[in-house]
Amino acid sequence: ISPVPPYSREQPIFTTRAHVFQIDPSTKKNWVPASKQAVTVSYFYDSTRNSYRIISVDGAKVIINSTITPNMTFTKTSQKFGQWADSRANTVFGLGFPSEQQLTKFAEKFQEVKEAAKLARDRSQEKIETSSNHSQESGRETPSSTRASSVNGTDDEKASHGGPAEAHLKSENDKLKIALAQSSSNVKKWETELQTLRESNARLTTALQESAASIEHWKKQFSACKEENDQLRSKIEELEEQCNEINKEKERNAQLSRRLQELETELQDKELELEELRKQGEIIPQLMSECESVSQQLQDAENKNKDLEEKVRTLRTEVEESKHRQTNLKTELKNFLDVLDGKIDELHDFRQGLSKLGIDN
Repeated sequence: ISPVPPYSREQPIFTTRAHVFQIDPSTKKNWVPASKQAVTVSYFYDSTRNSYRIISVDGAKVIINSTITPNMTFTKTSQKFGQWADSRANTVFGLGFPSEQQLTKFAEKFQEVKEAAKLARDRSQEKIETSSNHSQESGRETPSSTRASSVNGTDDEKASHGGPAEAHLKSENDKLKIALAQSSSNVKKWETELQTLRESNARLTTALQESAASIEHWKKQFSACKEENDQLRSKIEELEEQCNEINKEKERNAQLSRRLQELETELQDKELELEELRKQGEIIPQLMSECESVSQQLQDAENKNKDLEEKVRTLRTEVEESKHRQTNLKTELKNFLDVLDGKIDELHDFRQGLSKLGIDN
């Protein structure tokens, strides 16, 4: 069969455009592009052979030359993709269409052509059976007619009528032999085609099982990846929560650092106050010694001024004033000591709080 049909014998009955693919012969799974772009795909009818073919040519290269048989099936695998298996070409063709409507039209035409091919095959078988029965009936009727002619007619009549009958019978037998030989060859061809189709179906079944196993494998991998993704998301959420806690802890540490600096500043101020109080405390012994000296002087003055009333009076007045000053001084000293003790206690408590705060940090 010529790849490009001569238009005197074959005529296109349906034409469309699609991307052509063929199954990878090594893996039987992946599609291999047969054309770089969309090409013309046509149904052709051969009136002399009463056969149908799908033909597609890309430039000077024939990429589809598939004779349609009644055993073929066109399958839609998606909204815009369909495929069929050709046992003679030992491959699977796939077509990708621009729209779902074009795919539907192509599939409907494939079914029509398939039914027409089936009807043509049935008619051919009926013709072969009819010619075979007719030949057998001719073979059975010829001896009786010959016997009748030999009984009822003369030898001359037998000679005159027997020659054309034998020639006709011989030609019928030759036709019958040719038909039987053609039928036998067609049967062998159909048996070969049937075996090829069975092998192709077995390969397609195996490929389908492998595809199903591969799909299950990918489903399991997808489930595992999904679980791992969920685990990673939960881990990320935990890390984000930990980061938030860390940021809060940093803020608390910053606040504590500022509070510590403030306390250190207050401690320095308290230490300065304490230093001033210490300096003031150093003056107290001097005041005490002065008081003692004044008392001694007063005592001496009393002993010396017994005789001098004027001086005694004066001294008494001075003594009274001195005593009054001493009393006031003692009161102020006592108050000062009380205040100093309070400050020292407060400073001690402040130091303990500061030490505890440092330990807590």
